[in-house]
Amino acid sequence: MRFEEEYDVVIVGAGPGGSIAAREFAKRGLSTLVIERRQEIGAPVRCGEGLGEVWMKKAELEYDPTWCLQEMRGAVLYAPNGKPVKIPTDNKGYVIERKMFEKKLAAQAIREGAQYLVKTQVYDVIKDEKGFVAGVKTKGGLLGARDFKAKLVIAADGVDSQTAKYAGINTFNPLSEVDSGYEYEMAGLKMDDPHMIHLYVGTEIAPRGYVWIFPKGKDTANVGIGIAGDNQQTAKHYLDKFIASHPEIFEKAGAYEEKGGCVPVGAPLEKPYADGLMIIGDAAHMVNPIHGGGMGTAMEAAVIAARIGAEAVSRGDVSEQALKPFADEWFKERGEQLKRVLKVRKFFEKLSDDDMNYLADVFINDTDLLLRFSDGDKFSSAVKLFAKHPKLALLAAKMLV
Repeated sequence: MRFEEEYDVVIVGAGPGGSIAAREFAKRGLSTLVIERRQEIGAPVRCGEGLGEVWMKKAELEYDPTWCLQEMRGAVLYAPNGKPVKIPTDNKGYVIERKMFEKKLAAQAIREGAQYLVKTQVYDVIKDEKGFVAGVKTKGGLLGARDFKAKLVIAADGVDSQTAKYAGINTFNPLSEVDSGYEYEMAGLKMDDPHMIHLYVGTEIAPRGYVWIFPKGKDTANVGIGIAGDNQQTAKHYLDKFIASHPEIFEKAGAYEEKGGCVPVGAPLEKPYADGLMIIGDAAHMVNPIHGGGMGTAMEAAVIAARIGAEAVSRGDVSEQALKPFADEWFKERGEQLKRVLKVRKFFEKLSDDDMNYLADVFINDTDLLLRFSDGDKFSSAVKLFAKHPKLALLAAKMLV
């Protein structure tokens, strides 16, 4: 393999966002290099591995049985008292095999002309005489220490992104705006419906978060938890406690993989760009603040970034002003919604278990409102509805503080 000294675009990170961006840039005829610090794309997995079909369509991905393992037809949300709220949906999704998924995305990008360099660490950015980001400095891997110049750099290197920081962008996540996650991949579970995801909430179950069971087959599943990053107990502590308290599901189950990681659940970066630089995915905090999902939003941002970025490179202008339309479009399409979702998350943080049990009784007869509310689409409508009920009026007051 021959690597050039300069590319039109260098992308740091070969996750879903990075590889979709690489595919799109390469399709437009731009020389594209993806630099990945892991020696194996897709591993280790730090993800619940749920992906809605709507996100696949946005990224122009077809159903592929090699990574679409189990079709999901809805969810069951369990209140702290155990009462289930069934949430069917016409928008199906899949529990995927992310290791294979990321490899397939990389293969797509390579077929379009992108190059990949794995097991290689970016340790700084290059800036030109105008102060524009103009490439990256790398070490390790196949080539050892090597500089790569670029007309445009894309930071897609995840929650612990360093590339944007090297460029002088503050991407700090306070612990209060980060969720700590832990997950087992298990076999031998007893599940009533392996085509529904199962979500459990409660202050004793998962403080400011939830436990999930994402089926991958009739008796296999990802069983995980996300909790506030500043909690004194670990996520593993709460997950083990949950599993031990549900022998009806886990009595004969065992884990064959363990995984953990952090998820940014605060507001997205207001300015995910700089001269010569665009930031996408977890690196730009483009994550749903309630459920922590970030694959879909990263791929959506990648498609927008590649279109705007390719136009900027072709014009020979990668200034902040030229790249700003990327952020404008992304915030219009997704970012403003995520801000509303953050407001909903902060509301849920104020609820007691009794409050959540009461809400479950309301939402059990109006799952559409639950879905729209959790997506930030009917926040004001929910406030007005809550204010009409003696108990919910107190919750409405909490929402307005």
